[in-house]
Amino acid sequence: MKNFTHIDAETLNQAAELLSDKQKHARLIAGGTDLLSVLKHKLEPDYPDTIVNLKTVQGLDYIEEDEKGLKIGAAAKLGDIASSPLVKEGYNALADAAKSVATPLVRNLATIGGNLCQEVRCWYYRYPDEIGGRIKCLRKGGDTCNAMTGENRNHSVFGARKVNLSGCSQNCPAHVDIPEYLTKLRSGDIDGAAAILMASNPIPAVTSRVCTHFCQMNCKRKGYDENVNIGGLERFVGDYILKNSSRFMAPPDGESGKKVAIVGSGPAGLTAAYYLRKQGHSVLIYDKMEEAGGLLRYAIPDYRLPKDIVRKLIEALEHMGIEFRTGVEIGKDIPVSGLVKEFDSVFLNTGAWKRPLIGLDGEEFTTFGLDFLIEVNRWMEGKIGRDIIVVGGGNVAVDVAITAKRMGAASVTMACLEAEGEMPASEEEIGRAREEGITILPSWGPKEILRDGKDIVGLNLKRCTSVFDEKGRFSPVYDENETSTLHGSSILMAVGQKTDLSFLGEDMELEVNRGLISVEPSTMKTSMDKVFAVGDVTTGPKTVVGAIADGKKASVAVHSFMTGEPEGDPAHPLGGLIAFDASAVSHSPCARLTERPKEERGLHLEDSYGLTWEQVQEEAKRCFNCGCLAVNPSDVAAVLIAMDAEIETTERKETLEAMMKASHCRLVEDGEIVTGIRIPAAMKEYRVGYDKYRVRDSHDFAVVSVASAYHVKDGIVEDARIVLGAVAPIPLSQNSYKIQIARTLVRNSLLNAK
Repeated sequence: MKNFTHIDAETLNQAAELLSDKQKHARLIAGGTDLLSVLKHKLEPDYPDTIVNLKTVQGLDYIEEDEKGLKIGAAAKLGDIASSPLVKEGYNALADAAKSVATPLVRNLATIGGNLCQEVRCWYYRYPDEIGGRIKCLRKGGDTCNAMTGENRNHSVFGARKVNLSGCSQNCPAHVDIPEYLTKLRSGDIDGAAAILMASNPIPAVTSRVCTHFCQMNCKRKGYDENVNIGGLERFVGDYILKNSSRFMAPPDGESGKKVAIVGSGPAGLTAAYYLRKQGHSVLIYDKMEEAGGLLRYAIPDYRLPKDIVRKLIEALEHMGIEFRTGVEIGKDIPVSGLVKEFDSVFLNTGAWKRPLIGLDGEEFTTFGLDFLIEVNRWMEGKIGRDIIVVGGGNVAVDVAITAKRMGAASVTMACLEAEGEMPASEEEIGRAREEGITILPSWGPKEILRDGKDIVGLNLKRCTSVFDEKGRFSPVYDENETSTLHGSSILMAVGQKTDLSFLGEDMELEVNRGLISVEPSTMKTSMDKVFAVGDVTTGPKTVVGAIADGKKASVAVHSFMTGEPEGDPAHPLGGLIAFDASAVSHSPCARLTERPKEERGLHLEDSYGLTWEQVQEEAKRCFNCGCLAVNPSDVAAVLIAMDAEIETTERKETLEAMMKASHCRLVEDGEIVTGIRIPAAMKEYRVGYDKYRVRDSHDFAVVSVASAYHVKDGIVEDARIVLGAVAPIPLSQNSYKIQIARTLVRNSLLNAK
């Protein structure tokens, strides 16, 4: 066991201060056996430097009764509670529960506070590090519960709770609560699914079509067979939202009187506008283009994102009361400083539209890929039947290549620095490009543009052996001796985009770093009062869903700035009960989008069709709804809940039932200490009982336990409180045996109440 500092606390305040001191990295010990086992086997990744002994605090081991009921100190030993006349005479079920755990041979120092706060009895959580390495489950900051598809006979019989974001939600930059809205889809509640999705992402009809779907990359179902088609499900809900936008994107109930100006109508700006308008703020969006939508409108081809989708989204935002002024160039038509004077807050979301130069001789004769996508019809005039070279390996490069091919190019070849497994473009887009007949050359970089006067005739390539250095920074290395030549009449450069900050003018003294506006990462606030910046203008080109996450974060900060209210995002509450259906493993294969036949594809028809409602419900059933299946091992907790007990901590007073509903196994927050328990005197009028089934007959943890409290009058049960321990609402494959045990224990409790 690793060495640690042991401190005998003299007061609760001292103990709380030690626990709150991050430098101490302290844990609390009251009885000892549970924590020492955790430390001995190195179960957790973070080992405490300090152990704070609470048993040395005087006056925490009382067992008393007054007119309000029974009072028990958190440090009271379970053995003393089991033998206490006060407990046995008026609150006998608690004595039974304590006795089922306490013994002079084992846990002879166990306290009631320690019993309530002990760690979970999960085989995966308890797996010793010295045997084969600790298992990083959800409770240890991981993203999966191993008991979902592994051993779960002694886990929750019915369901699970969230103690950490599921793998899919963790991987999504917007942290959409994917399992939660899939649960709604399984139950047929599309409106509920839409509400959950829009709490983190207000434009799912867009992201479902253009997102890289990082969520699917970290879907835990993928390790079983295939990932859940989250993108297809999101598309169905997103389209439903747009069809019913008058309900989902309705004007706010009231006006705040605050005004916000947003410069640029890209995804970050649209996201911020939506959330700010929901709060009742007046929002005005300026954009220099003829139509709103930014790169969504102008840079993504129709076959991936139909323009009609973007237009419907803008119309829905207008219905909310958001105003768009297009064809207005901020910095030219209106100075930014003028917006700062007129509005309560200003958002800068101008995107990255500028061409980066990589330093090739003759580069000025090539075409910027983004310009090509914006003016594709005009650019392709006279180039039908020509050979075209595309430089770049991201989704924009793929869009450029496919668009050129569909416009009539004789051949299209893509060359990129990255090896195929490292290409920024998604596997889906790379596959689509190859299906279109596009040649992809990974691990090649441009060396020399070949020209005949001003006319491009080809491109010399050199082998790229690595793209990033050991710290992950862009630093390509080439083998100059290995070269290749491509012949073509045009070169389209799709190697990134740059921001253009010239619109700021000389009177805006914003802090800028390497051509990007500097912001506080947590708030997106710039160095100038009232001015915030979001999206590519602060980070360089990023994904649409990444921009959405920035827009949501900034909207929270701006609302707080304008109103003085504390920042808060209730979109991702943890602790909610998850209904896990073990039949999920039988739902296969994955439902895929139907693709338009190759011969029917073009620039202005979407390549794929959405899922049907029947497919959506079946696909949603494939979700494991990842949560923590560990059960609370406390015997006394079930009895205390049945007896409506109140728990007092150094931070609050609350019923144990409420505390258990808000958490999962870990009863208190970091730095919080349980100090005492009170059971109301009214419970003496109830017939209270406790029973449990365990594998071994003596002093073992419950497989299932039942605590009951019945108020009986004239042989009739007028009130009943039944609490099941070690269970939670749908049986897992290996532990459905618990159901019959629970039924028997509940039946016995009713018989004993007569």
